[in-house]
Amino acid sequence: MEKLIFATGNEGKMKEIRMILGDLDYEILSMKEAGISADIVEDGKTFEENAMIKAKAISKLANCLVLADDSGLEVDYMDKQPGIYSARWMGEDTSYDIKNKKIIENLEGVPEEKRTARFVCAVAAAFPDGRVITKRGTIEGIIGYEQRGENGFGYDPIFFLPEYGKTTAELPVEEKNKISHRGRALEQIKEELKLMKK
Repeated sequence: MEKLIFATGNEGKMKEIRMILGDLDYEILSMKEAGISADIVEDGKTFEENAMIKAKAISKLANCLVLADDSGLEVDYMDKQPGIYSARWMGEDTSYDIKNKKIIENLEGVPEEKRTARFVCAVAAAFPDGRVITKRGTIEGIIGYEQRGENGFGYDPIFFLPEYGKTTAELPVEEKNKISHRGRALEQIKEELKLMKK
């Protein structure tokens, strides 16, 4: 069975990835499981560029198919911040509890129709022969007025989905995977990989 490495050390993310890509004919490994550690500078200007930088760098080291993602939250009222800097916004060691409170604070008094936001995820697949494909998934919502829910991570507790009446942190994991930005991008990559296997 061919190896597929997902360039992350995040266990929560690996769980999600295995659930979505599990029926592909690949052995899915994290960087840690593949015995790879690399410090990659993500200096791209878009989610796609950052995902490609990671995927290509690890694919060169591992000489196999590598997937990498870059994702973040865009808040329209804040000029689409934190955007590609979502993980590093307000400092890498700042807890998401503090970051979430800051975003709610920034939107104090802002009416619901102006609280629009989206989660964006770009997934890049880098092949040993140098080819790279990228796919983007998004999910639209609004910034809530308080943090709610225990199921997600990062900005999930403030990302409210009006049609569900819940934040993404309040959704059951299986449901979240079906509609999430990462889930949507991974499904598109999965279709591409299936076509290539034919």
